[in-house]
Amino acid sequence: MSGAAFLSYPLAGPSAGNVNYLGAARCRRRFERFYPDGFIDHTYLVAERAAKERAHLEWRNELGPAAFRKLLARGEYRQIADAAVRIEGRTQLLFSFERMALRDAVKTPAGARLFATELYALLWGGGSTQRRFQDWLLALDDLPRRQARVISWPLATVFGFIARPERHLFMKPRVTQRAAHAYGYDLGYEPRPSWDGYRALQTFGTIIRRDLDRRPGFKARDLIDIQSFIWVQGAAEYDC
Repeated sequence: MSGAAFLSYPLAGPSAGNVNYLGAARCRRRFERFYPDGFIDHTYLVAERAAKERAHLEWRNELGPAAFRKLLARGEYRQIADAAVRIEGRTQLLFSFERMALRDAVKTPAGARLFATELYALLWGGGSTQRRFQDWLLALDDLPRRQARVISWPLATVFGFIARPERHLFMKPRVTQRAAHAYGYDLGYEPRPSWDGYRALQTFGTIIRRDLDRRPGFKARDLIDIQSFIWVQGAAEYDC
């Protein structure tokens, strides 16, 4: 697995200060209701972490930076796209209609090439994180489509999360909004993906990690643990 979770988003500005710490404590207790031992709880490891961790390891084996570069150099854009879609399918993080829209978009050579080259740039390219993420959003918006556009928050964030969970966080909008509300964090959600929205999400992840870090059993290995914590707060399956 990856090293310790790393976030380059300082806890500063209005979003960082707008946290209800009673809400944060309630969120932690909610997680403990299902997984008393936190991120080392055996049931948690099986129910929430295992599939995402396996997908990351599979990605690292098939689409790590060196292998990805070789595929790009050979023009194997469709192979990259197919592998990305297949590996994500192990996690079921996307809705089926999102996955189908992406599959349709990368069926054409132009779509596969745009997806593969901009995904590599997002994950391993030079320049600022902001520029890479904004370019990735533009690429998703430009992908061929049959009906709805491919761009959405889950599609914009899922591959970074699987490939580099030490750095990228996944966003499921309704779940994340519910979690942020429970936590007392002003997510400032907008339906269309943007850099400002992604930065707010990453700041939320930083705050959660800071608040949990010193609690026994709650030291996050990476953002898989943070995303799972968010999921437990907002997913309907945990409403009981």
